[in-house]
Amino acid sequence: MSDYQVLTTTQTVTDDRTWLASLDGVHEAQTITIDTSKLTTGTHYTAGTTNQPRHVIKSGLPLGKITTSGLYAPYNSAASDGTQVLAGFLVAETAFTPGSAKTAGALLWRGEVYASKLPVTFTAPAAASTTAFIHYR
Repeated sequence: MSDYQVLTTTQTVTDDRTWLASLDGVHEAQTITIDTSKLTTGTHYTAGTTNQPRHVIKSGLPLGKITTSGLYAPYNSAASDGTQVLAGFLVAETAFTPGSAKTAGALLWRGEVYASKLPVTFTAPAAASTTAFIHYR
């Protein structure tokens, strides 16, 4: 006779939201879909491991909206696909399965941000190049 016991484990991850200058706008975040094929390992997300196989997109990632697909991707001021217009910032770390084409996220489209504390190098765009209502400190 075998003695089987159920083992349960829990992993808790705390977002690094030091880039948020205030909680203004966080509760009004917009649900969006991110095109994961436009993300770069190490820059936009942390690759999964054996113990945690899902990739994790970094909180605070600046995003733009791809005109043709309506999906969101990293903001790129030099692009011409729609992502040259800042839509906002990813509110929380977002996990996605390797190989998946897209994942859901939450977009901070208004609020206050410490630009120097974002997970990527960022220069605030001119007012004509953003649809977000963001104050930078």
